[in-house]
Amino acid sequence: MARNHEIAVIPGDGTGPEVIREGLKVVRAAAERFGFEITTREYDFGGERYLKTGETLPDGAVDELRGFKVVYLGAIGHPGVKPGILEKGILLRLRFELDQYINLRPIRLYPGVETPLKNKGPAEIDFVVVRENTEDVYAGIGGFLKKGTPDEVALQEMIYTRKGVERCVRYAFELARTRKRKKLTLCAKTNVLTYAHDLWQRVFDEVGAEYPDVQRDYAHVDATCMWMVKSPEFFDVIVTTNMFGDIITDLGAMIQGGMGIAAGANINPSGTSMFEPIGGSAPKYTGKNVINPLAAISAGGMMLDFLGEKEAGRAVEEAVMKAVSTRIRCLSAGKMGMGTDAVGDLVASLVRG
Repeated sequence: MARNHEIAVIPGDGTGPEVIREGLKVVRAAAERFGFEITTREYDFGGERYLKTGETLPDGAVDELRGFKVVYLGAIGHPGVKPGILEKGILLRLRFELDQYINLRPIRLYPGVETPLKNKGPAEIDFVVVRENTEDVYAGIGGFLKKGTPDEVALQEMIYTRKGVERCVRYAFELARTRKRKKLTLCAKTNVLTYAHDLWQRVFDEVGAEYPDVQRDYAHVDATCMWMVKSPEFFDVIVTTNMFGDIITDLGAMIQGGMGIAAGANINPSGTSMFEPIGGSAPKYTGKNVINPLAAISAGGMMLDFLGEKEAGRAVEEAVMKAVSTRIRCLSAGKMGMGTDAVGDLVASLVRG
């Protein structure tokens, strides 16, 4: 009897349904080749549902998603909905309530893909960012005093727990141990955030003592940004806070070729994890068959790897690499030399072999 993986699918807003369609096309091609089955259940969470019903996630939605090992997400963001409502009501709520405490972002430049960095290539741009995903300022602890007056005060607190920091740091050490260079860099701001980031430094040092085979390093977040541009080969695995990770991973996307190729995962190693392209919903391209689906396809490959289908996950990545080095002219929307659906067809055919 063939292995079966049940996937919760949230196509989302804008071009999200288009890229998820192509991603599932490739995932199913990998399933055919490697002898397992994929079953999907789709959920309409997003801007259109919110505009119709006034709800972001209906009662029981989070509990229902807990019944899946993985969620495949397109994009969240609708021009008719005030910024923050969908992001907090869907994305952050799922990350927090499903305890997806690791945000994992591979930053790898593929052969044939252009980077804005001079004299840098695939050998220099190949690292991973492990971002803590459920604490920091994103926890939403804060508020206003005298809002709307000249004396207004706005507070939003940076929250870290020993448990949250340690499990993230330990995940990063375990990941670094599997990589060839076995190097882990802590990205923080210990010289200014002398309480909050002192906790990160102490945990990093204490946990690191258990991993003598992993080289430890430290860089302030501003220096991290500088070195990502000047000498990205300095990095192997970076572990960092939620807010800093949010910032440096977008910089990472640019040096690996842009949002069109950037995929990520929100991971709960013992629960439900969510895989998604990093770019937004791009509503101006909706329905035009011009959006680049490669980030969603790559996220699908990461999802297969997480499900234990490691050969299938590698096949998806190899197919994407071959597609960008031989057939796809550019990663920008409308400039790929083929439509969204044709890119999905191409990668699916390469996966089948």
